[in-house]
Amino acid sequence: MTSDERVVVIGSGLAGVRLARRLGELGIPVTLIGEEEHPPYNRVLLAEVLAGRYRPEVIALPAPAEPVRGRVTGIDRAARTVTRADGTVTGYGRLVLATGSNPVLPPLRGLFTAGRELPAGVHAFRTLDDCLNLSAAVRPGVRTVVIGGGLLGVSAARALAARGARVVLAQQSERLMERRLDPAASALVERYLTGLGVEVHTECRVRDVRSPDGTVRSVELADGYALDADLVVLACGVRPRTGLARAAGLDVDRGVVVDDRLRTSDPHIHAVGDCAQHAGTVYGLAAPALEQADALAALLAGDPRARYTGTRSLTRLTLAGAGGPFDLAAFGETEGRPGDDVVRLADATRGTYRKVVVREDRLVGGVLVGDLGTVGALARAWEGAEPLPSPGGPLLHLLTTDGGC
Repeated sequence: MTSDERVVVIGSGLAGVRLARRLGELGIPVTLIGEEEHPPYNRVLLAEVLAGRYRPEVIALPAPAEPVRGRVTGIDRAARTVTRADGTVTGYGRLVLATGSNPVLPPLRGLFTAGRELPAGVHAFRTLDDCLNLSAAVRPGVRTVVIGGGLLGVSAARALAARGARVVLAQQSERLMERRLDPAASALVERYLTGLGVEVHTECRVRDVRSPDGTVRSVELADGYALDADLVVLACGVRPRTGLARAAGLDVDRGVVVDDRLRTSDPHIHAVGDCAQHAGTVYGLAAPALEQADALAALLAGDPRARYTGTRSLTRLTLAGAGGPFDLAAFGETEGRPGDDVVRLADATRGTYRKVVVREDRLVGGVLVGDLGTVGALARAWEGAEPLPSPGGPLLHLLTTDGGC
């Protein structure tokens, strides 16, 4: 098989594996290059491995073939080759960057030891190795500080509490998951975590990691208060991995810039998943990554109609604890603007909450906590962007029935 015909995919995460599998089904020769030593896995389920609910092999992804192992260190666009760290050179007809993202490591004093290594007991939470190392360190009663109260931090705090750790969650902003949830939904998430034994601190900025002997002992807050810690988990978000693209001279903004054909500034190179920036948006979520992979597979197979025009993505999270599962979903704009119609239904006893935002007779967003029976109907109304029949009755019907789901 000549290199002119081969698609080379760099990255064996959700997007890369999905694309390679689709191309294999279409009979298109593909080489998947993965940097991690583990077989491809579903990163979305790492918190379940940390919680002890799943073994690592349960979250494995079905791949068309075992990925080629190795870290790609360079792209030669003129020769259409990629070079791995061991010196191996692979030719390509089309190259796909599915390099994903790296954890954001906050600029805290004392975070790095000599050689830019994290102190013992301080863990990022992005890869399966991170998860396994953290899992090995957790034991009942261990004092743990999770820094970051977004989706990843909330998931990590719940998982660690399930393992019996004494968890403090430190969130810099005024509420949990503030980018995805409205204040009422955030409050319910905090109440649930508190019920699991997690101590939640919002508007709380960590400024120092103390590890006098190379092992973390405490973290210091901006107000001078110190939290004793045997473990520290960094859950401060992710940043697209764009180093390869930048070094190759491709257009890079926050992510690798792509068009509706998922092409970079080099027409022979594409990008999908967490590393890609389409129409100004870096999604960093599973659903857009999978949609991009499917669209690119169709494009590479020669479908003239195939395009990627963006994803209207719904965020869904299930937290499982001793008190039973806690479900939430959010989509679109969860905060209304002046003139919007906002409908809320709350049941404090059951801990459920439903809210939708309607603008000019169209559903533009919503958030549901505790009972997701209506999420399918609401998501369809939102994704279709069709005018609602009228405010009031039909909308209330969507909020209070399962819509046939």
